[in-house]
Amino acid sequence: MQTAPSPTRNDQTRALALATFAFATCFAVWTLFSIIGISIKKELDLSDTQFGLLVATPVLTGSVSRLFLGIWAERVGGRLAFALQMLVTAGAVWMLTWAETYPMFLLAALGLGLAGGSFIIGVSYVSRWYPAGRQGTALGIFGVGNIGAAATNFAAPFLVVAFGWEGTARLYALLLAATAVLFWLLAHTDPVHAARAGQAGRAPSLRAQLAPLSNPQVWRFSAYYFFVFGGFVALASFLPRFYQGAYGLEITTAGMLATLYSLPGAAFRALGGWMSDRWGARYLLYRVFGAALVLLLLMAHPGGQFVIPGMNGPLRLDLSMPLWLFVGLTILLGFVMSLGSAAVFKHVAAYYPAHVGPVGGLVGMIGGLGGFFLPIAFGVLLDATGIWTVPFLLLFAVVGGTLVWMHRAVRTLERQRPDVLPGQRARSA
Repeated sequence: MQTAPSPTRNDQTRALALATFAFATCFAVWTLFSIIGISIKKELDLSDTQFGLLVATPVLTGSVSRLFLGIWAERVGGRLAFALQMLVTAGAVWMLTWAETYPMFLLAALGLGLAGGSFIIGVSYVSRWYPAGRQGTALGIFGVGNIGAAATNFAAPFLVVAFGWEGTARLYALLLAATAVLFWLLAHTDPVHAARAGQAGRAPSLRAQLAPLSNPQVWRFSAYYFFVFGGFVALASFLPRFYQGAYGLEITTAGMLATLYSLPGAAFRALGGWMSDRWGARYLLYRVFGAALVLLLLMAHPGGQFVIPGMNGPLRLDLSMPLWLFVGLTILLGFVMSLGSAAVFKHVAAYYPAHVGPVGGLVGMIGGLGGFFLPIAFGVLLDATGIWTVPFLLLFAVVGGTLVWMHRAVRTLERQRPDVLPGQRARSA
């Protein structure tokens, strides 16, 4: 790798602000089906399983593309990669309005899903501007772009009411295209690629870029991200439907309540990055997974009414969870998941600073696949059981398995490095 000049604080702030705004716009587009999909479901009379596949299809493209986009971004630079990715996605969103049948919608959703690949481009771009000791905080701030999901859950229902789902899709396409142009005009080439171009340096070979992917540690980081990010995306798409079905709310109200989940899931990634820099990513992930276990167990409670024979007649007990309490639990869950997402990419930047693109791409791809498979699994479970809270039980099992794997890895490291103090071992695995 070529030696890069040290960027100024203004250069860093400019790069971070532009990348975060672009990512927020892309993320808003990426979760668009969580709102317009409800209208399409009614229009095509889809089952819950078909609806789950439709909502999850953009996540599939956004997930699988991350590995390839990460490699591409390392070669051509984040500035060019980000701008081109947004322009291509904008075209796909516009073409969505031409679809008439379910297979056509699925095909259009694949193109829209490229918006999700923007994350790894931004991670690669932003990480080049900051030293290792500040990358966790910087990438955490960049991850606040997840707030685009909250923006869609809040604004898109009103846009659908005013302009229909087709008009909403066209507005999103125009916004994304405008963002691509602004990013290209205002962003600067990152220091590494600027130095490489100035010295006629060659990009690393594909083999060198892919070499770290054989490390089991990379796949373990991917499993963490499967829950903290994949679960976040899945719930951001599922909650509007859940609130409509389980609590009988209108789409606008359901979207606003889902926004309350998405906001902390995005806004506190900066805090998660700072905490990872200060106390260690592993230390933070232990607490994230433990808290998520408790929250999901409470959310998975099916409720119901029970009749108990009494001396003066039957006693009826209503154990259904009140709406305000459930919303509160989702807010707390979104908060801890945002901390976990930041912690995972602190790991990536710290352990693989020269391979953020491909390693982060794989981690992001596996995490994004969680956002693809989980909504489908939610739909299958709902069709099979008819119980609205079963999806939360599935997430409980996922995070439980992830915590066990992480703890076993930490214990293995302790045996391999007995010279390290226990507190240090838990934070550096």
